[in-house]
Amino acid sequence: MTDTWFRWEGEDLLLQLRVQPRGGSDRFIEPHGDRYKIRITAPPVDGKANAHLQRFLARAFGVGRNRVTLVNGETSRNKTFRIEMPRKFPITLTKP
Repeated sequence: MTDTWFRWEGEDLLLQLRVQPRGGSDRFIEPHGDRYKIRITAPPVDGKANAHLQRFLARAFGVGRNRVTLVNGETSRNKTFRIEMPRKFPITLTKP
């Protein structure tokens, strides 16, 4: 079985996420179809959820915030993020 919620582009990791804002806690939940479900505490107002998610992903993958980029899905619950050269992995990934 191949996971479709992530892919590698060289040393960068692209994550397909399904985000639940106001989720009570910041945490990775589980694969959800072709995305990975994640909960965050921030509300989906004025870009606060995106900024909060960027900080959460940076901490989770051991990189600076400037190495986490929202690729698409700015106003959607379905988002794609690029993590440049992640240093650690909070979820199990298999690099092809």
